[in-house]
This record gives sequence, C-alpha cells and structure tokens, in this order.
Amino acid sequence: MDETREIRIKRLRMRAWHRGIKEMDLILGGWADRNLSGADDATLDAFEAVMSEADHDLYQWVSGQAEAPVALRPFLDRLAAEVGAAR
Repeated sequence: MDETREIRIKRLRMRAWHRGIKEMDLILGGWADRNLSGADDATLDAFEAVMSEADHDLYQWVSGQAEAPVALRPFLDRLAAEVGAAR
C-alpha cells in the first residue's frame, strides 16, 4: 500500500521532532512545522534524504563546521538560511 501525502508529512514531522539531539529536533522539527504542509514532492524527497543522515553530521553541516555532501547542499543551504545558521 502506498503512503498518502498526509501520512508522509505526519511521519516526517514526527521523525523531525524525535531525532535524539535536541538541537536537531529544534532545527528540523521547526522547519517541518513551518514548511512541510506546503512542500512539493521534490522538497519532501530532499527533506527525507537529509533526515536519513546522522544528527552529529547534520549539525556540523548546518552550522558550517563541516562541508556537506554535494547532493544534500541545496536543501541544507535552505535549512541553514531559515534557521540563521552561519555557513
């Protein structure tokens, strides 16, 4: 059975708020609350790809402490800009 858009958004929002590192909960969960309902499929795919990464790596990439993988950069740049992280 295919997942509906509504269920996918609920699942992504839940995963975003229950990461394991509070900083990433706030960054990803806040972004999810503000953007998921209006996101197109490509954005949902990009968000889901980012969510599959480890919190420690994500935090370093969003905060500019480490170089993000090329495939994730467009979304991570957007995320960092929205949360005001220095990159």
